[in-house]
Amino acid sequence: MTGPLDGTRVLDLTNVLAGPFCCHHLAHMGAEVVKVEAVGKGDLARGLGADPVLNAKGMGVSFLAQNAGKKSVTINLKHHRGKALLKRLVENADALVENFRPGVMDRLGLGPQVLRGVNPELIYCAISGFGQTGPWVDRPAYDQIIQGVSGVMSITGNDQSAPLRVGYPIADTVGGLTAAFAVAAALNGRPRGTFIDVSMLESVLATMGWVVSNFLIAGVEPQANGNENPTSAPSGTFRSADGLLNIAANKDEQWRLLLGHLGLERLADRAEYVTREDRKANRLSLKAELEAVLMTRPARDWARELNAIGVPSGAVMSVPEILAAPQIADRGLVSEFSDVPGVDRPVPLVNVGFKLDGDAPRVDTPPPALGQHSDDIWRELGLGPDELAALRAEGVI
Repeated sequence: MTGPLDGTRVLDLTNVLAGPFCCHHLAHMGAEVVKVEAVGKGDLARGLGADPVLNAKGMGVSFLAQNAGKKSVTINLKHHRGKALLKRLVENADALVENFRPGVMDRLGLGPQVLRGVNPELIYCAISGFGQTGPWVDRPAYDQIIQGVSGVMSITGNDQSAPLRVGYPIADTVGGLTAAFAVAAALNGRPRGTFIDVSMLESVLATMGWVVSNFLIAGVEPQANGNENPTSAPSGTFRSADGLLNIAANKDEQWRLLLGHLGLERLADRAEYVTREDRKANRLSLKAELEAVLMTRPARDWARELNAIGVPSGAVMSVPEILAAPQIADRGLVSEFSDVPGVDRPVPLVNVGFKLDGDAPRVDTPPPALGQHSDDIWRELGLGPDELAALRAEGVI
């Protein structure tokens, strides 16, 4: 399928997750993504993941997950001829994404001012932990560091378990999505050409919504509420016969429907449960009343029945369970590649979380081997066999 970014070339100089995740989305929107990797090493994610055999082959799961549909070339950006090659790539590129520590590209003589001097219409996107300015600009940053300093850990868990790390790299993925959105928007700008400074810390804070706004506007300090929704009750996680069930009866009509289905209409007239605020103040006693009934049957039975009458509900599921569920399995979220270089088995990979005109965006090619597309890309620039051989001998490519 043709994506909205068809005909756009993006240079991906990123490593591990936030940057590759940004370019993963751009590739699925149709961009030609050329991954520029270090000679002999490549993306650090090539050696990361739960399968040691794939790590040893330079095709680690962490790399496979974010790099389908991309092309790979290798350049030694410390060599003067490598710098010249990158500039030649930039001449015909629409965007460049990097997630080096702030200042690294400038020290290499390849910062945004230099590269936009080569191509004034270049969209240069730099992703970093704290942004390109400010007193923390030189601090190293990983996902867990950002989760901690952003306040995310302080509100995750409950009063016994918080601070607690979110169970997946939320700062990396939110930072990557923020960058992809900014690049896609900048591609629509006229005249083209801009420098995008993405801070993972600020990206996370910007997604925290009411948590931040309740403090800024109302002066209410965020708390760790575990599986309870502090804005309403009954709204949270409840025990059932075979596991946990989420119920979000946030409206008065949903509250009454829930009571009717559970045969607990008598609770509606109890003074401690009459209003939303009453129910919030007495949420733990209310939880016990509801669980006495909910624990008589399985979570998925309750979820099916409650959803049918208009009470939002859902069983708490594992990752394998939801991936196998028809809701996900039938919508094209996962593609399978049987021809991944260096991998002797089919590789299922997650695409992106949206559809275009009813179709799930996908890419046609698997994650690339290190430098797999070098000859094709360099030939496009007019380099002949002898020059390529000389560049390889010098360790430039």
